[in-house]
Amino acid sequence: MIKKRFGDRVLDIVVYFMLALFAASTLLPFANVFAKSVSAEWAVISGKVGLLPVDFQLDTMKFVVTSSPFLKSLTVSVTITIVGTILCMLLTAVTAYPLSKRHLPGIGFILLLFVFTMLFSGGMIPNYLLIRQLGLMDSLWSLILPALVGVFNLLVIKSYYENLPESLEEAAKLEGAGNLRILFSIIFPLSGPVLATISLFYAVYFWNDFIGPMLYINTPALKPLQLYLRDIVMDADTVQMGINRSVDDMMNITPEGIRAATVIASTVPILLVYPYLQKYFIKGVLIGSVKG
Repeated sequence: MIKKRFGDRVLDIVVYFMLALFAASTLLPFANVFAKSVSAEWAVISGKVGLLPVDFQLDTMKFVVTSSPFLKSLTVSVTITIVGTILCMLLTAVTAYPLSKRHLPGIGFILLLFVFTMLFSGGMIPNYLLIRQLGLMDSLWSLILPALVGVFNLLVIKSYYENLPESLEEAAKLEGAGNLRILFSIIFPLSGPVLATISLFYAVYFWNDFIGPMLYINTPALKPLQLYLRDIVMDADTVQMGINRSVDDMMNITPEGIRAATVIASTVPILLVYPYLQKYFIKGVLIGSVKG
């Protein structure tokens, strides 16, 4: 075992300290919001809530997660995330396969067209006009269809495909397998890490999408969780008074607590997905980003 020099050990300590400081800077605001969501009314109003809850209670969280508007928005967000992620992954993974075959004629020009769309886009107003002309306004498809193929994600999957042994495809072709059979029976099963990683990227995008729903969705019943969260943050007092609850239920609830509880309730579902994909995350990004 090689011993590290004193200077290397000092550098390691500095690096770990900086990483811990960066982690704390991202976690501390979240801890404060969580503490407010489960703290008593008097503590939140008086500003005595820091990183730990004061006079712990779950009335505010229960009030938020059992309200009808929250449950409707949660259902819409879950629907958009699941449907959008499945369709995006299917189309992106299938499109990346022919682009990974450099021997195909004109493949370089086609790839250039994809990269061009990643660097230059029409902008917000042309996209809005296009969605309106297609009759997709006030429809969940207006949030899914424009994001079906992410070019960056496409290039990552393409690079991953290029690292797979070509001998596997050649052997399958000798057995009479066609391109689709090879793709679904060989390429996809071997590409688990990168597909899981890109699925997480798409899921986070759909879950956190705010601009799209704000532009294209007007019907309250179709508002996803991010728009509901905006309404809560902007006017929690109106939302609080607009929901029929008993006096006892409202005794320990404040607008600031409602905002904090809604933020926590909106964040937890997507956080629960990450542990299942964590083992694929680093491997998928590294292998899919570097060829060789």
